[in-house]
Amino acid sequence: MPLSTPAIRADLAATTLAGTKPHYHVLDGLRGVAAITVVCFHLFEAYATSHLDQRINHGYLAVDFFFLLSGFVVGYAYDERWPRLTVAEFLKRRFIRLHPLVVIGALLGAALFYFQGCAAWDVSRVSGARLAGATLLNAALLPATPGGEIRGVGEMFPLNGPSWSLLFEYVGTLLYAFWLRRLATPLLALVVALAGGGLAAFAIWGPYGDVCVGFALTGDNVLGGFLRLLFSFSAGLLLFRVFRPVPVRGAFWLGSLVVVAVAAMPRLGGSQHLAWNGLYDTICCVVVFPLLVYCGASDRFIAPFTTRLCQWLGAISYPLYMVHYPFIYVYYAWVKNNNLTFAESLPGAAALVAGSLGLAYLCLKLYDEPVRRFLTKRLLPASR
Repeated sequence: MPLSTPAIRADLAATTLAGTKPHYHVLDGLRGVAAITVVCFHLFEAYATSHLDQRINHGYLAVDFFFLLSGFVVGYAYDERWPRLTVAEFLKRRFIRLHPLVVIGALLGAALFYFQGCAAWDVSRVSGARLAGATLLNAALLPATPGGEIRGVGEMFPLNGPSWSLLFEYVGTLLYAFWLRRLATPLLALVVALAGGGLAAFAIWGPYGDVCVGFALTGDNVLGGFLRLLFSFSAGLLLFRVFRPVPVRGAFWLGSLVVVAVAAMPRLGGSQHLAWNGLYDTICCVVVFPLLVYCGASDRFIAPFTTRLCQWLGAISYPLYMVHYPFIYVYYAWVKNNNLTFAESLPGAAALVAGSLGLAYLCLKLYDEPVRRFLTKRLLPASR
């Protein structure tokens, strides 16, 4: 398994000039661990009656961690390349990096759609024409309107739910290209402070007592999703600007424990004290995750085994995030239709996690890397 190929290193290194900057392997590894927690979080949705009793309860916070990492990495890869880099070239590079897996996620969702029927959604009533239309919307990253999406539960992208965060990732890309990169560091810090205040207010005093929003085209979801993106992406960019490494060892292993612990924390406050859980979400986004990224970027003393593990986790993190959810719908329907407990469905759960990891690697090697190479040759011929 060639773990050091340029394509695998693409997430942090190939977006910048090859060989000119060090590679943050620990951040790769932490991103992979966070992606695995997302799979587990989604898997347990089959047994939850609401956010209050969801196991791996705070797995949704991995998205905020991803946005923070994205801001840090984009700043690292591109901040010093303006004005030699044009906006058009930057947008093409981000499209090449992000969009192929958006398409494969939509196609997987369409291929598995009619195997996902259960009491929560009746897929048998959806015509082939409507499914084709939904597939095109999802592949183009165009959100479905409430009441018009084919599953009937209000998701922006009913074939592959996690696509919503890629829509916001594109928003972050545009904000960076046209605005954030131009801000002096003090002004960027002001944006981060204001966005952090807005995110805290939404989490603590908002309608849900959490930041598990952004997946639907409703007022609360659009506002909450935008605040999540604006704060975390901008904070990641600011963190890169002020970053000065400190001596750190073992950041991957300790950071992985922190990521898992943050995700596994039960819901706080119940339905009577929503603000408690909102405060927890705020602390994770504003304090814990920036510290994780800072320590992860500082650790330059990584054992060879840990380096290889981090490379592999980083390589499969984005494919895993984008291809697992169509199988979650199938798993959900299987559990609901057969009224299974978690113990009864444990073999299926284990197979889903293992299969998602294997599929992510296959998609990376057989689809994502070749498609990105093809698009790079066609859209960025000067970079060959």
